[in-house]
Amino acid sequence: MTEVPRIRVVVINFDGGDMTIDCLQSLLGTDWPSEKLEIVLVDNGSLDDVVEQVARRFPEVRILEPLANLGFAGGCNLGITAPVVAGSEPAFVALVNNDATVQRSWLRELHRAIEAAPDIGASSAKMLFADRVNGLEFEVHPHEAKPETADFMRITGLRVDGIRDDDRVVFDEGVFGPTGFMSNEGAEMSRWTKGRGSIRVRVVEGSAARSLELRLSSSHPSRVRFHGDGVENSFDLSSDPTWVRVDLPATTFDVINNVGSNLFAGGFGGDRGFLERDRGQYDSPAEVFAWCGGAVLLRCGYLDSVGVFDERLFLYYEDTDLSWRGRLQGWRYVYEPAAVVRHRHAQSSGVGSPVFRFHTERNRLLVLAKCAPVGLAVRAGLGELRRMIICNVRDLLLRPLALRIPVRIEAAHRRRVFFSYVSLLPGMIRDRVMMDRRVSRRSLIRWQVSK
Repeated sequence: MTEVPRIRVVVINFDGGDMTIDCLQSLLGTDWPSEKLEIVLVDNGSLDDVVEQVARRFPEVRILEPLANLGFAGGCNLGITAPVVAGSEPAFVALVNNDATVQRSWLRELHRAIEAAPDIGASSAKMLFADRVNGLEFEVHPHEAKPETADFMRITGLRVDGIRDDDRVVFDEGVFGPTGFMSNEGAEMSRWTKGRGSIRVRVVEGSAARSLELRLSSSHPSRVRFHGDGVENSFDLSSDPTWVRVDLPATTFDVINNVGSNLFAGGFGGDRGFLERDRGQYDSPAEVFAWCGGAVLLRCGYLDSVGVFDERLFLYYEDTDLSWRGRLQGWRYVYEPAAVVRHRHAQSSGVGSPVFRFHTERNRLLVLAKCAPVGLAVRAGLGELRRMIICNVRDLLLRPLALRIPVRIEAAHRRRVFFSYVSLLPGMIRDRVMMDRRVSRRSLIRWQVSK
């Protein structure tokens, strides 16, 4: 009988509060022999009382306190490399976000997947958003040819079952914003859309929303069609905002957060299946370009060969970087749909927040400088230089106008991204030259997909 391997699970806490407690409770219920499972909590200088709670309630959890915020990269490295206190060295290390909860069998499924071949360095879980939702798709059809600069549709107000509850509404990538500009009098919010997308409402305490009221307009005369699971409504739009009411289907469903990670055109790392309704389209195991650090099992032999996270990245893209470095050494990664994890997405940093934007935009450039073919890395760096120049010139030209404040914020952001990238670029190039590489960089570009 094959011996059950020892596995270390690393969780990073930064003021995670009850989310971290929920995560640890689910991990302690994992279907894996307790003597072969080590759970390590790394507290990144939190101000909450999670460490005290964990020490009191979960004495079997090992706590590491660096007394500083090391970021996701540094915190994970501390947990991964911490000396063994008792028992044997782990054969695998799992990473789980503190805002996630795991199903009981998640680790067995990931272990089964990673053991399928010795060159598999990581197995990635099926990450679903924590809350189920119901909702509608929409399509916007302009009555005439739409100018390229015109929005398809503006959303400037919403109600869920007659009550304003913006936080309960979830938009997919067909809806942008929120923006800092209120497009007209009476606007409570300002979002604009592509020609098609989805609007979803989280199920709260087992209860699905019954209706949505939306304040809509369009810079170009259009007609919007809402539809889904037997429900359909259509409305004419103009530049004058109008409130419309749409019934929501009673059907609730899960939404995908990550089913392995893709390399998108332009060298963007991202979640495979992100924001798609789970219809079973990802229910088969698959090889993927990269793994997601939110819920993954890593082979220690892979980490010994490739190294751990690049702490200069601090937050975001550190998993793409480590995945790419492994690919260059010939390692492969798989996605295992039977390992299910539920995730409260970006609860620590917030999607679209200044922290999120800075690290994702800068770190993409740094990872490309280290891992990508020269042409792609250079084009990305020059593209960021161009964006910075254009944004700052626009800032100077618009400074006398009333709209200058949001423009200046964006100009400052672009300067911060570019100059931080430039300051770290020499180190990335040095690592690129010294990198142990057995696979050509150009051959890995075959993994690029379009959104």
